[in-house]
Amino acid sequence: MSAPASTDRVPAADRDAGSVGLSYSEDGHVATITLDRAAKLNTLTLPLLRELRQRILEVGASRARLLMLRTAGEKVFCVGADINQFSALEPAQMWREWIETGHQAFDALARLRQPSIAVVDGLAFGGGLELALACDFRVIADETRIALPETGLGTVPGWGGTERATELVGRARAKELVLTRRQLSGAEAVEWGLATAHAPKERLAEEAERIAGEILAGAPVAIQLAKQIIDAAAEGAPSRVLEALAGGLASATADLAEGVAAFRGKRTPTFTDH
Repeated sequence: MSAPASTDRVPAADRDAGSVGLSYSEDGHVATITLDRAAKLNTLTLPLLRELRQRILEVGASRARLLMLRTAGEKVFCVGADINQFSALEPAQMWREWIETGHQAFDALARLRQPSIAVVDGLAFGGGLELALACDFRVIADETRIALPETGLGTVPGWGGTERATELVGRARAKELVLTRRQLSGAEAVEWGLATAHAPKERLAEEAERIAGEILAGAPVAIQLAKQIIDAAAEGAPSRVLEALAGGLASATADLAEGVAAFRGKRTPTFTDH
């Protein structure tokens, strides 16, 4: 058997291309997507955005109940777009490919029927913060910083950051975040409403798992229906219609019968996602 090839012989471009991994917990309930381009601070390229979207679609088609979004490396979550790649694009390419591909990936994440948690354990700037904002929950390390600094480079947030930040913190604070390029700590991100929880880096995984456990304790179909109707309500859909439809669907599930039986029996329900 020949020896494994030395990484020194692998072209630098190939080593730096990065990848998007997908794994599942032993029971299949938790999917984990890991963006790994640590050698380049997890900066995003068109191939990585396309791969990210594909992995998200795979999670949506699975029986997973929750998605954890992580990135590789020690100090950086994701510092956004690969400047060398997007600065070389023609205006039409920027419009047709760069902005569109990013929106496709991040919108797929935001529309995922399963709840999602971004584990932000390092710097999240620009597109990196926009990636985290596309998740339902963000757990952030105390020591990190988040920002939307694009105007300092001569451009603007391009992958939903202006819309999602405004939804979370309001128009005035979204302007402060974008126009002043202010950097927020983990605690400040929670105070502003951009993050769900913060913790020291060594306890970040534990905090993310705590939130995941609370979500997973609910009935899976009801959890996913609730996520979808909340998102639809935020876009102006009438709750009296959506809640009736979602409630009707939930009433037909075995999980509702189990939930009622467990309540009456004063025990913890065992939901089966049916």
